[in-house]
Amino acid sequence: MREPAAAADWYAGALGLGIREVTAWSAQLHDGDDRTVLTRMGPASGIRAEPGLPFATCSYLVDDLDAARGRLEGAGAAPSPVDGSPEVCLFVTARDPDGNVLLVVDR
Repeated sequence: MREPAAAADWYAGALGLGIREVTAWSAQLHDGDDRTVLTRMGPASGIRAEPGLPFATCSYLVDDLDAARGRLEGAGAAPSPVDGSPEVCLFVTARDPDGNVLLVVDR
């Protein structure tokens, strides 16, 4: 599992988030309104979970799915093509450096 500081840098670039705080056990990232939108836990947190989950544990809401897909591609995450239904929800999936599945949605 990646350490919080390295994970924070990757998630900040891949999802366009700001870094609020990084400690030995976690990293908090925020959106433009400075709300915490993601907390990335590291091994020192004591929470036991193997990296590389084969499913997305949550989704990340973005204003511009195409731009988010571009950032993920630039971060080496090999995002899927945009999928879903324009009437319900459009989404892309990708994997973070630990192999965890990310689900990025437009609503």
